[in-house]
Amino acid sequence: MSSPSVRAPGTKPRFVVPPKTYKTGKQPEKASSGASAKRQESPASANVEPIIAFYIFFASHIIAALYSPIQDCDEVFNYWEPTHYLTQGHGFQTWEYAPEFAIRSWAYAGSHAVILPLVRLFPFLTSTKVVEFYFLRIVLGFVCALCEARLFSKITTTLNGRVAMLYLLITATSPGMYHASIAYLPSSFAMYFVILGMAAFLDWRGGLRTAQGIWCFGVGACLGWPFAVILAAPFLIEELLLAWLSDQQGRQKLVQRVLDGCVRAGLVLASQVVIDCFFYNKFELVPLNIVKYNVFSNKGPDLYGTEPWHFYLRNLFLNFHFWLPLALLSLPLLVLQKITRGRVATKSSYLRGVIFLSPFYLWLAIFTLQPHKEERFMYPAYPAIALNAAVAFNIILANMGSTSPQDLVSRIPVQLRLGIILAFVFAANTFFAWRTYGTFEAYSAPLSIYKPLHEPGVAHQGDLVCLGKEWYRFPSHFLLPEGIRAKFIKSEFSGLLPGEFSEAREGFGPFSGTWLSPPGMNDENREDIGKYTDVKRCTFLVDSHLPSTQSTALEPSYIQDEQTWEKVKCLPYLDNASTGIIGRLGWIPNAPFIPAKYRRVWGEYCLLKRRSKQQVQPQNVYSNIELLL
Repeated sequence: MSSPSVRAPGTKPRFVVPPKTYKTGKQPEKASSGASAKRQESPASANVEPIIAFYIFFASHIIAALYSPIQDCDEVFNYWEPTHYLTQGHGFQTWEYAPEFAIRSWAYAGSHAVILPLVRLFPFLTSTKVVEFYFLRIVLGFVCALCEARLFSKITTTLNGRVAMLYLLITATSPGMYHASIAYLPSSFAMYFVILGMAAFLDWRGGLRTAQGIWCFGVGACLGWPFAVILAAPFLIEELLLAWLSDQQGRQKLVQRVLDGCVRAGLVLASQVVIDCFFYNKFELVPLNIVKYNVFSNKGPDLYGTEPWHFYLRNLFLNFHFWLPLALLSLPLLVLQKITRGRVATKSSYLRGVIFLSPFYLWLAIFTLQPHKEERFMYPAYPAIALNAAVAFNIILANMGSTSPQDLVSRIPVQLRLGIILAFVFAANTFFAWRTYGTFEAYSAPLSIYKPLHEPGVAHQGDLVCLGKEWYRFPSHFLLPEGIRAKFIKSEFSGLLPGEFSEAREGFGPFSGTWLSPPGMNDENREDIGKYTDVKRCTFLVDSHLPSTQSTALEPSYIQDEQTWEKVKCLPYLDNASTGIIGRLGWIPNAPFIPAKYRRVWGEYCLLKRRSKQQVQPQNVYSNIELLL
């Protein structure tokens, strides 16, 4: 990151683009070559080309794809497992995919399933399910990096290079983007197209891109998450304001652009409907089903838990740490800049600044009011958070670089100001590394515990891997060998577990399980005992033993039952209940100089195998005979 520039006394910081011509109805003109040259000479210009920014984004996403734990069981059971069914013929099925509810789109899962065979194009990769799992995560990171690089480019040319550099810094060093970028979730998919939509609405050079922006937000809403379209509202409001200020020709062109964008998005929706109709064997408008269930249903997502109003503020601080306060302060700082330095900022540039910063506030307000809250609901707004924080930090840097005698900050030595800025950036990056590595170390066991099953002679065709209280940490059948199935056994959980896609071959097409209605499905989270398997059928079992947990009749300590189970592999797993808040949030070294109250407390996360009858050590029925003597 470049240090804050030193300007001549009395000069003011510039944040946004020069004013455009509205009332003539003409398209915004490209900047003249002289203006372009002047911008290139500015100390605020970017020192990083978009292709370099892409490499930085992609490198961070590759690391996440290889090491980031899966954050949400919905990612596994609603997306990885249906994809496994499409490619391997079997997998777990949630009630959302039951034909009578149909609130998950097969177009979304199918579009990811067709990516997996591409792994064969790389001769240095072995085409196994595990390789396909990580390959798809890397592809998701690649797509996300492309989108981020495009927005970076548009921020550079439309705002200024320093804002773009700060956006790059914030995005590449935020724990939230670390896992959201490669998550196989509609909210992450929506985030990709929100980034593209923001870039389209941001870029006025060569003409307004209203149609492109509407299409991007439309794709994110249809194939991803319908509520992501809310983030387009401020940009569309800006377009309406421009039309109101324009002449008749300008208003006509706006209508044309809006219709163009709606038609493009409508074609995507029509394609989605065709695909979903094929899989569900009936007409289904999945985005509408999602809205009806979440907004107009008397059941809705509140069945799965509610959170207090400050849930997202706490969660976003963990995911964006020091950048979150800046994102929240971005609009007040812009207003303050307008009040104190309004002689330079034009009304048009000020309006654009407000529009750019509004989506995050709108999203946060709407979802804070919803009782049911989950981390992934914030994913579509992550690029807006990064942009807001970049703008706020740019305003702060510009003011801290002032040498005007009228500014109090000019009395602070330049070296001290630079030191404060560098210390802030260093602290932010340190928090990112501390948080990210701490999360990987604490919760990576579920991605690694199944490796022994792929070793020769350990598992055999038809073996069952059973999941009790650890069902929600299962990373999908992609990490199990061919011919090995996962099953659920009864635990203290009393809600509705996923079922299994029917493997029957009926009617037209190879995917009968997508339209055959499975038994026991409901949208009220009522338990169905048909989802369980008798533990006696289990060849392997995944269990955890944490110092804070107590064994119960439904959740015995299988790890300690050495007469029945032997340990195949055990990995450390963080005991949240026994670990202090500092240890839960990030990495703490296991060193003697760390006070006991700050140390991380660990338990075991184990893959167990049922002992054969020959391995069972018979108990000595006379072991206590001396007590009778």
